[in-house]
Amino acid sequence: MLASPVEVDLDEQGRLTGPGGGSPVPVTRVAEHLARRLVLPVSVTDIHVYVHGWQTPPAQATRTALRLLEQAVELYESAPSRYPALKSGYRPWCVVVRWPSSSLPGKKGYVRIRDRAHAMSAEGQGHAPYVIGHLLGYLDAERTDPAGPAVLANRTGQYLHLMGHSFGGRFLCEAVQRAAERPPVLGWSTPHDSRRPFTVDSMLIFQMAAPRDAFLRHFGALFPTATRPGAPLRGPIVLTHSRWDRATGFWHLRAEKTAGIGHSGTGAAPVPQFSTRLLPTGTDYAQQALDHRLVNIDADWLYRGSRRTRLNPSGAHSDFVRPESAHLLLTLAERSR
Repeated sequence: MLASPVEVDLDEQGRLTGPGGGSPVPVTRVAEHLARRLVLPVSVTDIHVYVHGWQTPPAQATRTALRLLEQAVELYESAPSRYPALKSGYRPWCVVVRWPSSSLPGKKGYVRIRDRAHAMSAEGQGHAPYVIGHLLGYLDAERTDPAGPAVLANRTGQYLHLMGHSFGGRFLCEAVQRAAERPPVLGWSTPHDSRRPFTVDSMLIFQMAAPRDAFLRHFGALFPTATRPGAPLRGPIVLTHSRWDRATGFWHLRAEKTAGIGHSGTGAAPVPQFSTRLLPTGTDYAQQALDHRLVNIDADWLYRGSRRTRLNPSGAHSDFVRPESAHLLLTLAERSR
């Protein structure tokens, strides 16, 4: 049985609010608020932070995150030998970051939420990366100390994975990228146990709503160069795409004059990337297919939408809540060991 999730709500400026909305939490009390809201269950092996995308009511965001993790648990319990590195089991816990993403369908609604997502994460304007960064830093501080009780068999305590959908992927990239800035703005450079250096162990973004060259133009600081260390991201950034996704295909094309990552995959990038297919639950991913800085996952064969969603303006944009997606998620958790 999954541990109860925690919901973190943001307003239109990306400011942290009380449960279910309400007044913004003052910046000086963000850490205190998170400490009060987030109580990490000691039996957990993997922490997943999920940020939803376009046209997602808050309750649906929570249901989506829970369903993906439920499917992952079901897959693990049905065939644990398929994920041999999960020697201590797989007991996930989820933090769901929710933000106002609903709009009218069509180009006008897509542009409105695109602009809001940008405003919520823009430097000097939006608070979303600041809040999510504090959230990630807090979770890092609370992860099981390997010198403490033998809750887990692994050396580094719980593992931390990021999951995003659509515009939620932008928020996550902004938050992790800001960790590389000086002076530190996210609290990730505070003293830590050298045996447990902070890292994000994997990042999985479904149908990202961003231009195909976003990692070159907007998120280059995620990756190390000769002059800077890059963000604390140990594992790969894995991105799914499907040509049946009209939100990042048709509407993104009309709004930004180019198809988005969720439709066509990543284009130009500052690091080498690899492309492969989304696999059925009974087929294992080769290590070399996922062990890259950027991995494009072609999901054309599965993320096609139902007959009903094919009439929806966003097409198959949200058609990722499937066992095959959970298989990918679970494989990333296993390979992080």
